[in-house]
This record gives sequence, C-alpha cells and structure tokens, in this order.
Amino acid sequence: MTIAVTSNLTTGAIMVPSANAEPAPRKILTGWIPYYGMSTSLPTAVANADLINEVMPFWYTLKLNSKNKTPYILDLYTPGNPSVAIEVPLATMRSAGFKIIPTITDGTDKLVLSKLLAKSTDRANVIKPILDLVLSKNFDGIDLDFEGFAFVDGTASWPTTKPNWVLFVKELSAALHAQGKILSITTPVHFALTEKQKGYTVYAWAEIAQYIDRLRIMTYDYSTAKPGPIGPIAWVERSVKYAISVMPATKVYIGLAGYGRDWVTKVDGICPANVSKVVSTTANAATFVMRNAATLAATYGVSATYNELYQEATFTYQKTYNGNSADGQATSCTATRTAWYQNPASYLVRAQLVAKYRLGGVAEWTMGMEEQSATDGIRSTALTIAPDEVLLSLETDQAAVKYGSVINLTGQAILKDKTILSGLPVDLEFKGFDETAWRSVGKSVTSESGAIATSIYLAKSGKLRITSAGSWERG
Repeated sequence: MTIAVTSNLTTGAIMVPSANAEPAPRKILTGWIPYYGMSTSLPTAVANADLINEVMPFWYTLKLNSKNKTPYILDLYTPGNPSVAIEVPLATMRSAGFKIIPTITDGTDKLVLSKLLAKSTDRANVIKPILDLVLSKNFDGIDLDFEGFAFVDGTASWPTTKPNWVLFVKELSAALHAQGKILSITTPVHFALTEKQKGYTVYAWAEIAQYIDRLRIMTYDYSTAKPGPIGPIAWVERSVKYAISVMPATKVYIGLAGYGRDWVTKVDGICPANVSKVVSTTANAATFVMRNAATLAATYGVSATYNELYQEATFTYQKTYNGNSADGQATSCTATRTAWYQNPASYLVRAQLVAKYRLGGVAEWTMGMEEQSATDGIRSTALTIAPDEVLLSLETDQAAVKYGSVINLTGQAILKDKTILSGLPVDLEFKGFDETAWRSVGKSVTSESGAIATSIYLAKSGKLRITSAGSWERG
C-alpha cells in the first residue's frame, strides 16, 4: 500500500490565485437576498462573486403556534416564489462558492419572544427549529434579525430581556458550533455605555461577543420621521468603534443602505383625496432604491448634491398632484420633497472603514438595489487590501511508503513575492483513499527560514496536505 504526497498546494484557508495571476480582491461584501427580490438580488450577488464570501437569504421568520404554543420557523420563500423551487437558488449560491447563512426574523407579537427566552425549556424550543432548519438544508449557519426587542417591545422590557437574550445566544452558539455552523447576529446600532447615546443596549454586544461569529450592524435608518441622512458617517463610525472594542474586528460588518427615503416637507394647495394621506408633512417617507435615484431627481429637473459631513447624497424637488377632492371637485397640490440616500461615493467611504479598522466587511440591505458603480467602488477598496497569496510546499523523502511506517516531511511557506513566512502555524491534514473529508493529523510552526519539518506515522493509505489558517494579511 502506498501514500501519495501532494506538494505546492494552496488550500481552502489560503487564497487561491486568479487565472490571470492578478491579485484577487478581499471578499468584504455580503448582503441580504430577500424572497421578494430574487430576480435582482441573486443575479447581483453572482455577478460580484469575486467580492462575496457569504450571503444571507432573507427567507424565514420565527412564529409561535397559537394552539400548542410551540415556536416554529415559517418559510417565506416558497409561497413568494411558487414557480421556482428553493433548491434552485440554493444551487446557484453554492455554485458561486457562497456560504449560505439565511436570516430569521422575529415574526411573533409584542414581548412573545422576550418571554420565550426567559425559561430554559422555552429557549431550547426556539433553538430546536433553528438547528433543524440549518441541518436539513445544509446551511453554513444562521443569521438572527430579532428587531422586535428594539422596535416593538419597548425599552422598559430591556433589563429583563437582555440577560435572557445573552443566555439564548450562548446556548444557540453551542448547538451550532457543535455542528460546525456559523452564528451571525444582525442588530441596530449600539454605542459605548459611557456615551450619552447608548443605542440598542438590549442586544448586549459585549456579553454575546464570545459566542457569535458575525455582527451585522444596521448602520442605517438614522432618519425616519424627519428628513435627514440614512446613516451619517460619524454615527456609523462611532458604532463600529464600540463594536471592535468588545469583539474581534473581523467579526464586524457595516450595514449599507441600498435604499433612500423621500419626505414631504411642505404642501401648497389641497391635495386630491386619493393621495391626501400620503402627500402630507406628517406622512411616512416614501422609499426608492439607489439605482433609481438619479432618474427620480432628473424627472423633476434637479440633481443630487453630496453632503461631505454625512457622506450621503440629497436632493429637493417639487411634485404636483392633480385630481379630485373627496366631494368630487377638481383640485391640485404641490409638494416639496427632500430625498436622502447613499450613493456610490457613500459606499466607497464606508468600505474604506473596513480597511481602516480591519473589519469583516460591509453588508448591503439589500443586494441588487445599488448602482453597479457602487459595487465597483467596494471592489477598488477590496483590491487595496487584498490578502497576500501564501504558497505552501510539502515533500517527503520517499516517493512511496508502506503504511504503518514513519515518514519525514519537509516544506516551506512563502508569499508569492518569495517573502519567507517564519513563525507561521501550519496544520498537516490527511484524507484516506476511502474517506471524503480531510482531518488534522499534526501541527507545526515554520522556522526562521520558513521551513517546515515534521514526521508522521501513517496507519492507512491516503493523501497528505498542509494548510495554514488565514489572517487579515493572508486572507
């Protein structure tokens, strides 16, 4: 029986060079792919696969069975896309090389989830369907977007919810990690407790930091009731600074808004009955997507200006509405409207924070809303922080050996430019000819000359390879 030794390998933990030998960008972009926007979101993700390591299908919500009071996960994708089986987009994502980490939202009523997390048995009942979903679909993990705590339950509930939330995250993390799965958490902004503005402290970033693998910060919706920026850059950076003070920066992702808001700031005249409730200074803002912003402005003869303080774009225009009043009389009104949104320059500035703080990346709500030039800006930043390509070699002093014997292995770790990597931890992995998965069989550290030298006793025939975990510098 013989064993084959493979040399000069780069592996999954090490960056594989592109076909043209140009440096590949760091994969700093991720985002949500909603069940109601599959026709734009998924193609956008695939088209930018060189920037993307993982995606979050926005397909599920947590519900409570009203009869037996048992939590369950409701599939939103299938009824929303009856003609395209869920396996089809999943296959597309996997073919693109994406990790799939779907999002589960809180679809329960006020305080229901908070109360469920208060008892260990109920927490277990919430964890079970989450774990079952991940395993049944072979997802790479799960992303929790439980916004009810922040926007429905009320701040008075936070002191009670917070410690139970931490316990839940700890227990879910253990269950997922035992299966080799990822736990991602999406929350609104949080700031240092020493600041006047503390943000949504119920999510307890410091306390859950050790249990989670990703933190996606919703650094948007700063302005909702009144006209203003979607996520001013100083506000974004303050939240990021707090996040990286309590957890490794590589876990942190900055939220990008693919949408804008459009507020009515003034109304002259009497609006037609069919629009009177929405064309009002007290009405909720309308929304639009970035890729349509320039057209919206041009339609009304204006152009957007870029606000350097907030690092966002804005424009003001007037729109006239004609129709009939409630009693059938002809009427019209002219509304002054102000829009704010993040444009390609906004995306670029926020992507540059990834480089500045060595973050995990940026997360877009949602993919497909942006202009292509916005993604190009992210790519330009990602190229400037492209990880170095590591070349690992592995050789044996024997072309073929019998199993049941000790063989000596040597190798070297260098960068593509021939820079020697000393003190680099490496992992020796083995896969039997009758096995499908690689497993660790030894560890070593490179010498001052970048050399690797180790021995191994082989109990069966198979293949060997050597790997090294990535880092910010090495991908």
